[in-house]
Amino acid sequence: MKKRPMNPNFLKNRTNILAAAALLSISNISAQTFSNFNYRGNDKIYNDNPLQSDEFYSPILQGCYPDPSITKKGEDYYLVNSSFSMFPGVPIFTSKDLVNWKQVGHVLDRPSQLKVEKGGVSQGIYAPDIKYNKYNDTFYMITTQIAGGVGNMVVKTKDPAKGWSEVQKLNFDGIDPAIFFDEDGKAYIVHNDAPPKGTEQYNGHRVIKIWDYDLEKDQVVPGTDKIIVNGGVDLTQKPIWIEGPHLYKYKGKYYLMCAEGGTGGNHSEVIFMADSPKGPFIPAKNNPILTQRYFPKDRKEKVDWAGHADLVEGPNGQWYGVFLAIRPNVNNRVNKGRETFILPVDWSGTYPVFQNGLVPMKPKLKLPQGAQNQTGKNGFFPNGNFTYSDKLTDKNLDFRWIAMRGPRENFITVTKNGVKVNPFDTNIKALAPVSALFHRLQHEDFETSVSLDFKPKSEKELAGITCYQSERFNYVFGITKKDKDFYMVLERTEKGESKLIASEKISWSKAFTLKVTGEKDMLGFSYSADGKNFKSLGEPVSGDILSTDVAGGFTGSLIGLYSTSSNDIVPN
Repeated sequence: MKKRPMNPNFLKNRTNILAAAALLSISNISAQTFSNFNYRGNDKIYNDNPLQSDEFYSPILQGCYPDPSITKKGEDYYLVNSSFSMFPGVPIFTSKDLVNWKQVGHVLDRPSQLKVEKGGVSQGIYAPDIKYNKYNDTFYMITTQIAGGVGNMVVKTKDPAKGWSEVQKLNFDGIDPAIFFDEDGKAYIVHNDAPPKGTEQYNGHRVIKIWDYDLEKDQVVPGTDKIIVNGGVDLTQKPIWIEGPHLYKYKGKYYLMCAEGGTGGNHSEVIFMADSPKGPFIPAKNNPILTQRYFPKDRKEKVDWAGHADLVEGPNGQWYGVFLAIRPNVNNRVNKGRETFILPVDWSGTYPVFQNGLVPMKPKLKLPQGAQNQTGKNGFFPNGNFTYSDKLTDKNLDFRWIAMRGPRENFITVTKNGVKVNPFDTNIKALAPVSALFHRLQHEDFETSVSLDFKPKSEKELAGITCYQSERFNYVFGITKKDKDFYMVLERTEKGESKLIASEKISWSKAFTLKVTGEKDMLGFSYSADGKNFKSLGEPVSGDILSTDVAGGFTGSLIGLYSTSSNDIVPN
């Protein structure tokens, strides 16, 4: 049967009806407004290691900013990080001295670029690589999007702060692609892949491949792929998870730097050299050139899991490397996730070596020559023990505020009184966009609070704070209703199973201040009707489920301003 064409007037009327229904639905849901957000870090490591005038702290980006990649145009440096299913994706920072960093936005800031609506928290964007091509004055960001059927992809721009192109899918398998522009104008892509079918020798056996890259078509050249590393530095030792490759040219030689050992306690960075971008690549005899795996587990001020690095020539000709590492808490938990560190690199010999990258790392470094430490001032990202305050009334919210699996603009309205979080009919445990505005956890010991104006109309409504490791591991602390009474509730979700930890009947107030306090590996939840006198809800609870060693995955913890019209927490 032949289909009749749809009447355009019907489509218009149907759209109006749906819009009216949506407005009616929203009008039946209570308004909730968050304002006066405060976050304060108080870690012992910073109190015990105050900065001198010629010093700065590493990590340079605290909290969940893993897999750093860096590039340079003129005097400007640009750095990007993995973002998984966070939205927008791939935060991008700029600096002129490698010490003071400003966030200029996100590379993937549109739904057309980022297809993570149904992805788990540790899916999405893996290991972005950013490189500037001076031959066509263009920046490239190449990555693997483990969601939405995208796979390996590239976007580009003339100005990293003014938006990036739509996604160009790339025709090869594997993960962790990086792009390299040679002095003759040619381009290449290197990436991790599985060994050829039938040749895999053990679990974790991987290879590094290289392809010619067509700059006109923005695509690899078919048939040009070649394996340049098989397994790792020494295949006879069964090295695992060779990945995160970057290709460089220095003094006429080609250098391939890769992560090896997996992004955990055996993580490291290794280096190879060749006369051609396609090899053969010879590993350095002193590999690894960066790792923290050899030292006592109970060492003081522990930094661990160091690897997944990228190199850049810094001011005054000094080379530096950015890389990920972790700083576990007193119970060896990894609640903050993998952070971005930096070290100077000595390239006076044949191969580059991270200075002090093979000894237990220290929290402080000497400033590059001519640099002044301005972190936390003049728009630069804060560092150390800092306080971040946000009234949440600026229509252009700070870039550090992110959503999960979809744009924050889909559920927030900024008003003169604060941010209204319009609740989705999904809760925090859903594999779907959730109505929560997130800030990264950046300290072991911290205090965060927010004012909440909210009067629920039914038990299906809840608003408050979530401490979020993933959809299967999180805490929810907020206000809901049961019958005609209002309640403050605290729920723990572990492995997808939820348990009510505490609940307390409250008298409704125009606004409550909700507070979460982290001390060592414990979390305390409290509330106040006047912003001064706080009452604890239940006893302190373990922060264990906010750690990747318990929850799995690749992300650090997030603190969310959360609202839902699909609440399933039932107060006692």
